[in-house]
Amino acid sequence: MACGDMTKVLLAVAGVGVALALMGIGAGVALYHLYPHEVVRYTSLARNYIRSWTAPAGTVTTELNPAYHAPATAAPRLAAAAPELVAAAAPAGEAERKDWPSYNRTLTSGRYSPLDEINPATVGKLKIVCTYDTRQYSNFESGLIMVQGALIGTTEYDIFSLDPATCAQNWRTHEAIPPSFYATNRGAAYLDGRLFRGFEDGWVRAYDFKTGKRIWQTQIAEPSLGESAPAAPIAWDGLVFIGNASGDAKGGKGRVYALDAKTGKIVWEFYLVPRVEGDRVRGPQGLSPLDKSTWANAAGIPISGGGSWTSLTLDPETGELLVPVGNPSPAFARALRGGANLFTGSIVVLDARTGAYKRHFEIVPKDWHDWDVSSPPILIRTAGGKDLIADAPKDGRLYGFDRESDTLLYRTPVTRIENVETPFAPGKQVRFCPGVAGGDEWSSPAYDPRTNLIVAGEIEWCTTVTLQTDEELRAARPGQTWFGNEAHNPFHLFGRQDQVDSGWAGWVYAVDADSGVWKWRLKSNYPIEGGVTPTAGGVVMFGDLGGNFYVLDAETGGKLWGRKIGGPIAGGVITYWAGGGQKIAVATGLANVTMPTAVTTGKIVVLGLDRAASTVETQR
Repeated sequence: MACGDMTKVLLAVAGVGVALALMGIGAGVALYHLYPHEVVRYTSLARNYIRSWTAPAGTVTTELNPAYHAPATAAPRLAAAAPELVAAAAPAGEAERKDWPSYNRTLTSGRYSPLDEINPATVGKLKIVCTYDTRQYSNFESGLIMVQGALIGTTEYDIFSLDPATCAQNWRTHEAIPPSFYATNRGAAYLDGRLFRGFEDGWVRAYDFKTGKRIWQTQIAEPSLGESAPAAPIAWDGLVFIGNASGDAKGGKGRVYALDAKTGKIVWEFYLVPRVEGDRVRGPQGLSPLDKSTWANAAGIPISGGGSWTSLTLDPETGELLVPVGNPSPAFARALRGGANLFTGSIVVLDARTGAYKRHFEIVPKDWHDWDVSSPPILIRTAGGKDLIADAPKDGRLYGFDRESDTLLYRTPVTRIENVETPFAPGKQVRFCPGVAGGDEWSSPAYDPRTNLIVAGEIEWCTTVTLQTDEELRAARPGQTWFGNEAHNPFHLFGRQDQVDSGWAGWVYAVDADSGVWKWRLKSNYPIEGGVTPTAGGVVMFGDLGGNFYVLDAETGGKLWGRKIGGPIAGGVITYWAGGGQKIAVATGLANVTMPTAVTTGKIVVLGLDRAASTVETQR
């Protein structure tokens, strides 16, 4: 839909809303029952469109921690920081070193770039070089990649290739899939001349890197049960790895897959919650110890949830695949699903080649706040010589695990945490922080080996829940949204969020990778959902849901550069070398029914140092 057309639609919807208010609640309820997804989506976007007229400018403040003491051993440079992990994670060759070839740049997910042209001395010359407009209103959360001289992005329906220096379109492929409630995709993977991505219709599709022509397609999820495949895959050793989303609907179950990169054939399938009689088997089963013993569900409450709806992490040295696992369902009704509910709220480690279970780390036990383990974990070697798994799920903490002993080293709060032990009950309102939006959402924390700091972008936004009755939860049909909140207002299916004018914010925490003590933290007046990226230039880059993009000093967190560059930033923030210099590409434009953000089309904004090149805008 064209921009002008959508603006007219939003104004028309707002007018219809006023008319319905005058006509009475009954008319609105009738329209909602006829077209529930459409009513919620367009009414939400119209509400956000009007709210954006008075949105405040972005502001940030930075604080140093007086309790932080630098270790006696200085943090190593990248070359010495983690010899085996860095060698395994870093793309080989000078050309690939300048690329961003995977969702988190490396398979080990550290998000660190060795480029240093943009640094504290040069960042003042940063400017927008070009912009690509997708001409679509959607949850533009694309984890961008830049590989082999092409910048690759995705929308709910499309995959496209751009010139990474000019934003000129090389090709764009559209898939005519049915519209979905979430309207999202989180990016593509590249391997051996092919691109791979999932879709909301539950299919994974492969494309020719140079032409965009579809090569194969494989179904891994069942939309009738609320399942989809929005995650960004990763690819390695002839295999493509991706999970399915499922945690928000009755009967949906999470699984993870390895697909043959050449043919799309399912090499193995691993159920992340117990597989029971009647569950579909799509391919050879990875060896699993999981059974129903950790799920003592009440009658009429099927085992549900455990989706893997974000990207994954892989250690090429050991061949281990690390899978973040989402919430159990119904999310808020823990009393109806007794037991530990494995493997929800965990990081599951599998043999990447066979899908066989190796071990797991339970991070959010028996979750009842919708606090998925939602972001890919990162694998690092710290300045102190520890091999570490670090992750920041939606519960508002940063976790560090020792890989040698599989023990938890620290659990550091990185956003506001309040009232998290109070149980939910019918007829009782319970407000808790972080709310259902997190914490950290789908973007991993990052590791800067120059400073030995793990840098995490976080949301501060609280949720109020009133639990549905057991009878209401049992009455839900398979595939129906199944959180468990007593919501007469369709906008409160996920709970009632705090008002944004006084109740939301964002954080960037920089935490010592060895001790778990934060060194500096920055607070933004908008939540931070997109990627956070440190570089060898001594800077950290990120954006917020106000559309503001910032470059910080990596040592102190001080702001070096910042301005509004477009719509809400909730996808990739990547950096690479193209057109004779270092560039930064940012995915902007989150048109989300649950986030009260400005309504814009999805755009990719490319920034670089001022070289007297004219700014251009490219659109479909």
